Amino acid sequence: MQLIETKESQNYLDLAKSLAKEFAQTAVERDAQGGTPKHERDRLRQSNLLKLIVPTEFGGLGQSWITVLQITREFAKVDSSIAHVFSYHHLGVVIPHIFGSAQQKQRYYSETIHNNWFWCNALNPLDKRTTLTPENDYFRLNGIKSFCSGSQDSDILPITATHQETNELNILVIPTQRQGVTVHDDWDNMGQRQTDSGSVTFENVLVYPEEILGSRNKANQPFNTIRACLTQLNLANIYLGIAQGVFEAAKTYTSTNTKPWLTSGVESATQDPYILQHYGKIWVDLQAAVYLTEQAGELLQAAWEQEWSLTAEQRAECALLVATAKVFATKVGLDITNRIFEVMGARATSAKYGFDRYWRNLRTFTLHDPVDYKIQEIGKWAL
Repeated sequence: MQLIETKESQNYLDLAKSLAKEFAQTAVERDAQGGTPKHERDRLRQSNLLKLIVPTEFGGLGQSWITVLQITREFAKVDSSIAHVFSYHHLGVVIPHIFGSAQQKQRYYSETIHNNWFWCNALNPLDKRTTLTPENDYFRLNGIKSFCSGSQDSDILPITATHQETNELNILVIPTQRQGVTVHDDWDNMGQRQTDSGSVTFENVLVYPEEILGSRNKANQPFNTIRACLTQLNLANIYLGIAQGVFEAAKTYTSTNTKPWLTSGVESATQDPYILQHYGKIWVDLQAAVYLTEQAGELLQAAWEQEWSLTAEQRAECALLVATAKVFATKVGLDITNRIFEVMGARATSAKYGFDRYWRNLRTFTLHDPVDYKIQEIGKWAL
C-alpha cells in the first residue's frame, strides 16, 4: 500500500525520522523526569511539521492524514508522549474546520500558520464542569477540565462548555495565556508522563462571540462527526508505534545482550527455538496490525476529502474499519509490550534500559476509552 503520496511527503517523513532519532537519545531520562518536553516541542515548532494538515491555501503544507499519522507512528516508536502532543495538535487545528463557519475555518488555519501555534486538547466533552455564561456582548467561561493533553506550553485551547441559557455543549477556542486560565502541573500518571494531560481551571475567562464555533449537540452532518474517527485512528497509530518501537528495541537487546537458556542446547539467544517462536508470532501480529491500520488510514483520508459531501454510509464504513484497527492495535500492543521481556531475559528489567515504559505508556493510553465497548459496537454491526 502506498502510504507516502509524493516526494514532498517522503521528505517530511524523513525529517520526522531524523527528529525521532534525536528524541530517542533522551527518551528514557525524560520519561523518568515527567513534566513538559519543552525542548522537543520547540524542535517540532522549528521543523514546520505542525503545519502539515493545514491546507496550502492558508499557508500550510497541505498534507494528508495518511502522512500525519505515519509521522505520529514514527514518533511513537521512540517516545509516545511526543507522538501524543504532536498528533493532538493536528486533531485540534482542524476543529474550526469541522465545527466552525467558513470564516472561522479560515481565521484559525491562517493564524495557526502566522503565529506558529501549538494546539492542545481541552475538549473532553465527558467532563461537564465548564460553563459558558452570556454577559452583555460576550461570554464568561468558568469551571475546570481534566485530561487536557499538551496544555503546558500550548498556544491555543479548544474547549467544550455548557451554555447556561440553552444547556447546549458549545465548542470554543481561546488563547492559553488569556487572563483567568490556569494550566495546572498535576499530571503524575504511570505512563505518557510528558503529555501534560492534567487539568485546566477557568475563572471568569472572557470569551468573544467569534471564538464560539457552535454547538456539539447540533452535529447534523456526517462530516461534523469525523473528528471521532480521526481521534480513534490516531490512537491506533500511537498504540501500533509503541508496539513497533519495543519490537525493534527488543531485537537489538536480544541480539547483543540476551544469553541462551542453559538447557537450550544452542550457543546464541538468536538460535533459541522458543525465542524464535515468540519473535515469529510477534512479527505476524504486527504485520496484521499495520495492514488494518493503514487500510483504515486510506478510508479515513477518502472520507476527509469528501468533506460536506460525506454520506452517513461512508462515515459508518470508515468508523467500522477504524474501530477494528484500534481494537486490534490495543490487544496486540498490550501483548507485545508485556511478552517482549520473555525474549530479552531478566537483565532487561534494569531501570537503565527503560523497557518498561513501552507497557506503561500503552497501558495508560489504551484506557482512553474501554475497548470492550468498542468490541461490542463491532459485534452489533456484525449481527
